[in-house]
Amino acid sequence: MASSHSSSPVPQSKSSDAFFKKETDASKRFRPVQSLPDVCPKEPTGDASNLCDSPSLVVDQHRWTIYHSKVNLPAALNDPRLAKRESDFFTKTWGVDFVDTEVTPSFYLPQITKEHFASYQQEITPREKIHEKCKNICPPKDTFDRTLLHTHDKSRTDLEQVPKIFMKPDFALEDSITFNAVLPWSHFNTAGGKGNRDAASSKLLQEKLSHYLDIVEVNIAHQISLRSEAFFHAMTSQHELQDYLRKTSQAVKLLREKISKIDKVMCEGSLRVLRLSLTRNNCIKAYNKLKLMATVHQTQPTVQLLLSTSEFVGALDLIATTQEVLQQELQGVHSFRHLGSQLCELEKLIDKMMIAEFSTYARNDLNRPLEDDCQILEEERLVSLVFGLLKQRKLNFYEIYGDEMIITAKNIIKQCVVNTVSQMEEIDTEVVVKLADQMRMMNFPQWFDLLKNIFSKFTIFLKRIKATLNVIRSVVLLVLDKNQKTRELEEPLQKDSAKDSAVDTEVAYLTHEGLFISDAFGEGDLPAVAADTASQRNVSPSSEPCSSDSVSEPEGTTDSSSSKEQTSSSVTPGGVEMMMTDDMKLTDLELGKLANNIQDLLYNASDICHDRSVKFLMARAKDGFLEKLNSSEFVALSRLMEGFILDTEQICGRKSMSLRGALQSQANRFVNRFHEERKTKLSLLLDNERWKQAEVPVEFQDLVDSVSDGRISLPEKKAAAAEERKPTEFLVVEGQKYATVGTVLLLIRIILEYCQCVDNIPSITTDMLTRLSDLLKYFNSRSCQLVLGAGALQVVGLKTITTKNLALSSRCLQLIVHYIPIIRAHFEARLQPKQFSMLRHFDHITKDYHDHIAEISAKLVAIMDSLFDKLLSKYEVKAPVPSACFRNICKQMAKMHEAISELLPEEQTQMLFLRINASYKLHLKRQLAHLNVVNDGGPQNGLVTADVAFYTGNLQALKGLNDLDLNMAEIWEQKR
Repeated sequence: MASSHSSSPVPQSKSSDAFFKKETDASKRFRPVQSLPDVCPKEPTGDASNLCDSPSLVVDQHRWTIYHSKVNLPAALNDPRLAKRESDFFTKTWGVDFVDTEVTPSFYLPQITKEHFASYQQEITPREKIHEKCKNICPPKDTFDRTLLHTHDKSRTDLEQVPKIFMKPDFALEDSITFNAVLPWSHFNTAGGKGNRDAASSKLLQEKLSHYLDIVEVNIAHQISLRSEAFFHAMTSQHELQDYLRKTSQAVKLLREKISKIDKVMCEGSLRVLRLSLTRNNCIKAYNKLKLMATVHQTQPTVQLLLSTSEFVGALDLIATTQEVLQQELQGVHSFRHLGSQLCELEKLIDKMMIAEFSTYARNDLNRPLEDDCQILEEERLVSLVFGLLKQRKLNFYEIYGDEMIITAKNIIKQCVVNTVSQMEEIDTEVVVKLADQMRMMNFPQWFDLLKNIFSKFTIFLKRIKATLNVIRSVVLLVLDKNQKTRELEEPLQKDSAKDSAVDTEVAYLTHEGLFISDAFGEGDLPAVAADTASQRNVSPSSEPCSSDSVSEPEGTTDSSSSKEQTSSSVTPGGVEMMMTDDMKLTDLELGKLANNIQDLLYNASDICHDRSVKFLMARAKDGFLEKLNSSEFVALSRLMEGFILDTEQICGRKSMSLRGALQSQANRFVNRFHEERKTKLSLLLDNERWKQAEVPVEFQDLVDSVSDGRISLPEKKAAAAEERKPTEFLVVEGQKYATVGTVLLLIRIILEYCQCVDNIPSITTDMLTRLSDLLKYFNSRSCQLVLGAGALQVVGLKTITTKNLALSSRCLQLIVHYIPIIRAHFEARLQPKQFSMLRHFDHITKDYHDHIAEISAKLVAIMDSLFDKLLSKYEVKAPVPSACFRNICKQMAKMHEAISELLPEEQTQMLFLRINASYKLHLKRQLAHLNVVNDGGPQNGLVTADVAFYTGNLQALKGLNDLDLNMAEIWEQKR
């Protein structure tokens, strides 16, 4: 029974359920086959972890051990704790706590099927047949083989007694059929007084099963005895392995003794030399460190000495170098524990001193007497201050200069007014206390001279500011240029350092005391690449003569301080030589932004002067003084202001709009008055226009001819010549005749007045452009309301809007459209490039005019379209030919042609009649389809063809329409 299970159950008595579980450890379930597992389970195999105190088959074969005890499996499984024997087989054999559990399949073993053995069977079947043939042919060689064969046959005979059901690979008592076959329950029925017989049957079944178990155990013991030779072979191999290990141990011991002798003879002396060299280098480093400490100790007195001579840059460089040395070379030195904080406080004090010094310099520079001298005040001092402020990242120092500029600009105007008033006897300064009131008492020449004096002072003031800011900006740009050059030089050095690091990685660790070779060797013994690297780290080496095993380090400087305190000299535009250091700690972005801010400061200076000038003008204009100026005075004032504006733009390189805006505001008042007068005039002309063709006076033809020459100007009136020439019916423009109304002639003159005004006052160009655009838009919209919208019926009292009115309106619009490109070119030549976007107004106006012209043409077509719809809807195909309908249509077409042919050009007339003809064909085609008249050559087709021929002949007989392609075949439906 026990052999039917894969493993014996292990009791888990400490669990709450107290049931038996099968072990699931894959490493325990699937172990490699070992020789003699029951006889000697734990023999030494060379691994100390496998040694145990279990009995050996060789040593303990004559001594009794617990392995000599023998008992059958059913006896071992009987539970002695039970008070009585149970009739149930399982509880009797395995105990009352037995629970039949399902064996969980292993996750590590694949599912094996018969297909896995197919290739093996194909390979082994021929061999098996050959083996069977050889076994039958060759008899047993000796008695031992026969004995084995006999024993084998006997074992096989014994095993044949065991039922085949126990030998099946799928034997499992869980299966009800298998269970009933092994344990027939019919023998255990206790009912009907058959208890004694059932008990006997149960006992007989138990003995039978025990017999089967004994047979299996005997066969297992027999198989074990057949493999005893493998055990002795393993023991012999174990002894040989121990001999090999002993010899190996002796060889290792001998090798260690030889290595120890080599170490004493060849290595100890050399390593001692290396240790002494390292000690010497350490002593030199300590000496240099003490010298460095002595130098650092003198930092504060040196800084005080430099500050006494205003050497801020040198003092800051010394503080920065000392701080770096304290953080890198002298970190942790107890005597210098407070020096770092003291230097920080000293650095803050220097910041305040530099700011105060720069403020004093700016005040002195700007408040000098304003003479025609732009020499820079103490350029060396300014350069030193700027370098110090840059080094400390005080990038807002230019704001101090800007504040001083504002104060000085106010004082300049105040001083000029005071000087002028003091020279005028008619102004009593004791009665009129305020300067503004004193200034308002001046007449125009006096005030004009005062304004001219202020402008001249401001011009000198701006030139002086520009010179000073140029020096400051040049210092910033030099620092920026130095940073860029330094970065370009560092790029190849970084590549070389990358190569050096590759060489350093090849240096190995020493085996003695774990010292690195670069620490043990002196710098003189390093390879050439390492020596070059060391020379790059030390700018000014002063090494002593040294032997092959020692080197002296540089004295007086350290790697960190020497590498960052390289200086270079640069020269400012004024010729001042500056010593520049590499530790400005400013990025290119910051320096570029600062340079732009300094340039903006110059622009701000121009804006300040303009703002103060505007306030001066507004103070004088409070009583309406500027509005009372005559034209000559206004022109003089305008030219003076324009001259000052141009001077400031030339000095500062940028336009300031405040003063120009003040001048523009005065000009805007003139522009507004100019525009309102002409717009009102145009409105009155349109309200009284009857939209009839007007004669063109001679002066208007001359005006148009002057524009045709390429220049826009108002020609002088010539009375005598005008009397000799008579008015014409059409206005001739570049060879084309334009029929116009009187309003359009005056509108052209008004447009040219706008252009002439722009030439006289260039500052109002943009305003005039806007006003002219508004005027043209007004004419377009108002004419559309009066003609297309039929507003003239109520305004003027016209009875109806005729086709002639429409054609005349279209031609007037075409005349204005002709002049729009000329007007645009005139304004474009006087606008700044950034103002070209305003020219889009002319594009919009041109589009609006073209749309208006197209609407008029569409209106003319629509008039005839409604006529065709009315007449052709009553058309019938019958005699006489031509029909009354077609006679009426031809009559209306002749009237239309008579109304517009003299007003519109021949090309436009042809295009208009082509559109009218297309509308006619559409209506005729629709009526023919309604009457079911087709192009079949029948009588009705002939009548229609005759009417169409009459229509075609009449239309082509009109002036200018003889070559018109009417394409009357389209009136018939196309056959599909």
